[in-house]
Amino acid sequence: MAEEQRAFGYICPDCGKPVFGERTHFALCAAASGLVCGCGRSELTAEPFGEHYRVTVPCGACGGEHRAEVPADKLLHGPGVALACPESKQLCCYIGDAHQVRKALRELEITLEKKKEHMDSAFVDNNIMYEVLSELKDIAARDGISCTCGARGCGMEIHGSAVDLICRQCGARLRVNAATDEDLDRLCCQYTLTIRGGV
Repeated sequence: MAEEQRAFGYICPDCGKPVFGERTHFALCAAASGLVCGCGRSELTAEPFGEHYRVTVPCGACGGEHRAEVPADKLLHGPGVALACPESKQLCCYIGDAHQVRKALRELEITLEKKKEHMDSAFVDNNIMYEVLSELKDIAARDGISCTCGARGCGMEIHGSAVDLICRQCGARLRVNAATDEDLDRLCCQYTLTIRGGV
């Protein structure tokens, strides 16, 4: 009869690949166990320490390394353990049944990939930003943007989550948020926009 095994999984913070491995109960109880990524630049370790295991996890979420003490019975038996990054609150390590760990690793890989794409994007939400800019263009086209100083029209400064409308005459600004559906809905309800500038 094959000896019961526990699976370990994490995302390598160096190469970004999922790292999966299994260890027997005997190996886990006998001494510290390690799981090294194929790139050789990260390693998860689990070391028995009394009634607990000291687990060191390379974190694919924040790029650092975290340490946790896990009760031995949870690490060796039952549904398993998920460890989270204290910075991002994102789960970063799974220990337990091989099928469950593989499934969780796939989900984590997708989540981190989406997060990376989001970080690479210039805007918090590209679609919302483009819709807001389109709406502002329509308002400007009907001469709907003015300043209390008497000037018509404006300049624009685009940020990750907002657009600043700038009066070309007095330099006053009006910030239009452009990150959520609510921001877009709020703007769509306005026929004109007024920058509060010099009188």
